[in-house]
Amino acid sequence: MKPESLSHTNAAALALTGLTAMSAVEETLQLKRGETILIQGGAGGVAGFAIQFAKHIGARVVTTTSAANADYVRSLGADKIIDYNAQDFAQVVKDCDAVFDTVGGDVAQKSFAVLKPGGRAAFIASGAQAPKAPRTDVASLRPPVGRARRHMERIAQLYEAGAIRPPEIKLYRLSQAADAHRVSEGRHFRGKLVFQVR
Repeated sequence: MKPESLSHTNAAALALTGLTAMSAVEETLQLKRGETILIQGGAGGVAGFAIQFAKHIGARVVTTTSAANADYVRSLGADKIIDYNAQDFAQVVKDCDAVFDTVGGDVAQKSFAVLKPGGRAAFIASGAQAPKAPRTDVASLRPPVGRARRHMERIAQLYEAGAIRPPEIKLYRLSQAADAHRVSEGRHFRGKLVFQVR
């Protein structure tokens, strides 16, 4: 059931981002208190939820973002922020227990380098299959995203407890679908894009 204090627009964005992030962080990566996770693309909607959720679990969170979004991801709870325009994350991060990649491409492949032996990485922007790991001592995983009622209720509970907040939203009318698609393809926006049907 939607919390009363949450608008329908925010509820839609929170549900979409939350289902994906929870599946990756809790069920696929099985992140535990005290572990370190690198979350790629921290200002995005799914990654932003993942930052908050990982902090709720009790993990140390490292994230990549642009300098323009550093304060935003810090407000979500990130412990260490890497400006991907100024630094190579693979040169400044090491010994992570887990990586959650929401970016794909070269970023996904380079993510394996920051894992400690026995580490695990989850990928949602690399197609239907997780990329092949160049190392035999780490796991490369593709989270399934369930749509069960219990997941939705858990997201509502986390919201009501103040553990997570909805992503920033940019609203579009259906007549602006082409504009929204261009922004989405650029992959450098904060939060979530939402269509307002009525």
